[in-house]
Amino acid sequence: MGQFSISDLENISGIKAHTIRMWEQRYGILQPVRTQTNIRTYCDDDLRRLLNVATLCGQGHRISKVAQLSEQELASAVIACCENPHDYSRQVNALLAATLEMNEPQICKLLVGATQQLGFEAAVLRVMYPFLQRIGVLWQTGSINPAQEHLVTNIIRQKIVAATDQLPPVRPSETRRWVLFLPEGELHELALLFMHYALRARTQHVLYLGQNLPESELTAVCQTYQPHTICTVLTAVPERGQVQGYINHLAELCVDSSLVLYGPLMSSQNLDLPANAINPRLMTDFLALIDELKTRAEK
Repeated sequence: MGQFSISDLENISGIKAHTIRMWEQRYGILQPVRTQTNIRTYCDDDLRRLLNVATLCGQGHRISKVAQLSEQELASAVIACCENPHDYSRQVNALLAATLEMNEPQICKLLVGATQQLGFEAAVLRVMYPFLQRIGVLWQTGSINPAQEHLVTNIIRQKIVAATDQLPPVRPSETRRWVLFLPEGELHELALLFMHYALRARTQHVLYLGQNLPESELTAVCQTYQPHTICTVLTAVPERGQVQGYINHLAELCVDSSLVLYGPLMSSQNLDLPANAINPRLMTDFLALIDELKTRAEK
């Protein structure tokens, strides 16, 4: 059983601590245990119930009515309201609740449902990305454990790979050619995998080289494949003070290709971009860039 403070509950659910205390005292929705120093601690069941209560109250249900529901009635009501494909916050809350109880079937069911209702790309942008951002914050603050974070990351990774595999093949000689890779030591792959999907969905050819590629390998890749564009994501590698040198080196290695440089390390500091480099700040900027390049090529 996990132990959460009221601050943890506030961070995870988005419900202010004073509101949680009020709901607890007035409606008895949670049953915290007190430490010897009289500090509230909450278990996994408390957190899951709070997420479900927050979901229903966010939809306009009165707390006085929600508090009277049994656990089964509460779960059924949340599942019913999550069937609205445009209610993204409730879908994210439902995914968080399933993650906390390591409920793999429920996580998959919610992701499949979002994909069927919105389409894969929209489901990633509107549900999976916000969900992963919440997971990232919770992991940093110690509110979820590494196993829970790894579980959802790997499930979403599998969904992106499976969706990409279902796309029809494209001949490299007939369209724009892209190389996608992560720097040596960089393991955060989800954004690059989604870029792969988005490019393939827009009939671009991609040489996907994945994680942990030494940049010295790019010279041979450029000579053999002759890519129009090389794209990478800088999340944790290289060291913050070495990013400028890294991207300058990439530009020297890939003089005949354009560079797309994406990720937190690119957007969190002032960098001098090489003449052949672009830095889309958001994933939606990257998607717009693909469409723009494709339109130019078709003219």
